[in-house]
Amino acid sequence: MTDTTKEPGLRPRSGKKRNGVLTFLRDLLIIFVAALLVSFLVKTFLIRSFYIPSASMENTLQINDRVIVNELVPDVVSLKRGDVVVFKDPGGWLTGSDVPKVAPTTPVGKAADWVLTQIGLGTGDSDDHLIKRVIGLPGDTVSCCNDLGQMSVNGVPIKEPYLKLPAGAPASATDFSVTVPKGTIWVMGDNRNDSKDSRYNGDTPSKGFVPLSDVTGRAFVISWPTSRWTWLNDYPDVFAGVEERDR
Repeated sequence: MTDTTKEPGLRPRSGKKRNGVLTFLRDLLIIFVAALLVSFLVKTFLIRSFYIPSASMENTLQINDRVIVNELVPDVVSLKRGDVVVFKDPGGWLTGSDVPKVAPTTPVGKAADWVLTQIGLGTGDSDDHLIKRVIGLPGDTVSCCNDLGQMSVNGVPIKEPYLKLPAGAPASATDFSVTVPKGTIWVMGDNRNDSKDSRYNGDTPSKGFVPLSDVTGRAFVISWPTSRWTWLNDYPDVFAGVEERDR
């Protein structure tokens, strides 16, 4: 005679399988949320990715390059002359046709870019940011041009190997002399004759200077395309002879 009594506590095998799938999906969701949170914190406090929409930093940076930015600069790590920095528009720098259009246009592209932006790898934050090279720190006097067509910082002429200029052209097509106010920096593009930088924003609220509070961080590497991967040089030798000023 067959014993049809079921042992207490036993479940059908299909129920165990279903519970195993649910547990796996739950763990997967927890891992995803944790990874997203960690990536968000990294983006907020450590590094972010930005897209280069213009030719103002050629030949150092090309249109469509992406750079990784160290967000510890300048709050934790001090800025240096020669650093390439990303900063928010201080007000009036990006107007009309100068405003970069970097957002994807398709729904899938927008969704993907949103996710990547949350973890610091997308370009969704690039629309209201600019990228230039630091020439003057707080207290510096920056002027151009001397008889040789060179820029001077605190009276010291500098030779700028990163510039894109026609042969024999001066370091700036416009002569100027400014003293950088406390809490701000003076920035210029490497493509000196095709850069709407500090020289050409004197009529904006910031008077052409960039408040340190608007600096997102220092760009330190070209991350995309892979054929352009390289560390960004801050050219310390260029500014080695420049005396420090009270900041």
